[in-house]
Amino acid sequence: MAAYTLIRSKSALGANCRRLRARLGAPKAITAMAHKLARLVYRMIKYGQQYVDKGIRYYEQKYREQKLKRLHKQAAEFNLILTPAIARE
Repeated sequence: MAAYTLIRSKSALGANCRRLRARLGAPKAITAMAHKLARLVYRMIKYGQQYVDKGIRYYEQKYREQKLKRLHKQAAEFNLILTPAIARE
């Protein structure tokens, strides 16, 4: 039930849940988030750590950086170079 409510959450876990739901579908995303929550709770209990949500902006920035890194790697495989586009205003 906790994993299901993450779909509407404005947190990093919520953003992750929505991204998984778009890619895998709702049932698999909810199961994956339930596993992730279980691992978080286990670590909190075992090591006495508190969960600190870094926020949706942090998660989105991290995801964007990973995506750019993956694109640069794929472009290098084809001997291509990516150049950023000029921002339009």
